[in-house]
Amino acid sequence: MADKNATNSTPNTVAGNTANNSTAPAATSSAVEPEKVRPRNENLETDHGSTVIDDNVVGKIAGIAAREVSGVNNLGGGAARMWGAVRESLTSSTNVQQGVNVAVEDGHASVAVAIIAEYGVAIHELANAIRENVTVAITRMTGLIVDRVDVTVHDVHLPEQETATEQSDDANYQAVNQPINQ
Repeated sequence: MADKNATNSTPNTVAGNTANNSTAPAATSSAVEPEKVRPRNENLETDHGSTVIDDNVVGKIAGIAAREVSGVNNLGGGAARMWGAVRESLTSSTNVQQGVNVAVEDGHASVAVAIIAEYGVAIHELANAIRENVTVAITRMTGLIVDRVDVTVHDVHLPEQETATEQSDDANYQAVNQPINQ
């Protein structure tokens, strides 16, 4: 059965010779595939003007959308989470773009999201849910065409880590709030 997507524009080759058994060398410069042209994003480019959406805007939307997915414990790798914790302690604000990289060009967006998954979650299903949620949110809010959403899982959050942290916090709280015997 022939592939419906196959094109006959390129000659079949067998061990460097063309299928018609010609002895002429294959042309290298003329056999180059034409460059893929992105379709025009008519949501952002109209006859009356164009709309430019900054990478930071798309990054915030992607970060919030990724955090909404059940099974995502946190965003970012180790260094990003460390700097995020420092920033939060100094400014009392959360950087929703932590762990998100975005490239916007010609009405198209490519997104990379780094996450910490909850233990027990099917990671491949979680990645697909993140892709879907991020794509829908960006498309709905900006009109951008989302070409790809890459998900990198840096770690798995174990339930024991949280209970150990809570116990440590409780011990520190009790030690600080002990009455002083005089």
